Amino acid sequence: MTLEEKINADIKTAMLAKDSKKLDALRAIKSEILLLKSSEKGTSDDAEMKALMKMVKQRKETAEIYKTQDRPELEATELFQASVIESFLPKQMSQEELEATIKGIMTQVGASSMADMGKVMGVASKQLAGKAEGKAISDTVKKLLSGN
Repeated sequence: MTLEEKINADIKTAMLAKDSKKLDALRAIKSEILLLKSSEKGTSDDAEMKALMKMVKQRKETAEIYKTQDRPELEATELFQASVIESFLPKQMSQEELEATIKGIMTQVGASSMADMGKVMGVASKQLAGKAEGKAISDTVKKLLSGN
C-alpha cells in the first residue's frame, strides 16, 4: 500500500469518525503529495518522506512561535498535526542510536576534527535520511567532533 493509499484510507476513516482535527492534517499531507506528483520531480518514497519531514518541521516551528506569543490553542493544533504527520514517517532514531551510527560514520571516513564535518555530514545525511532530523544529525556531529 502506497503512502497516498494509506492517506486516502485514513481520510475516509476520519470523515466517518467526524474527526475534523485529524482530517485537516491528513488533507495537508494529501495536498503535499499531489503537489509532488505535479512537480517535475514526481513522487518517490524518498521525496515523500522528505516532504513529510519538512511538514513536521514547519508545524513544530510554528507551534514554537505560537508558544512564545502565548497562543496555546493554536500551538496545540500545530503539535497535533505534527504528530499525525509523524505517524506516517519511519520511527526516528534515539539519541544513543544516532550517536553510535555517527561514530561509525566518523570511523569510516576517518574524521577526527571539526574540519572533517563536511565529510561526515555528507555520508550521515544520506544514510540517516528519514530516520533523524537534519538538525539533530548536525548537532550530534558537532558534539562528537568537538570532543564534548
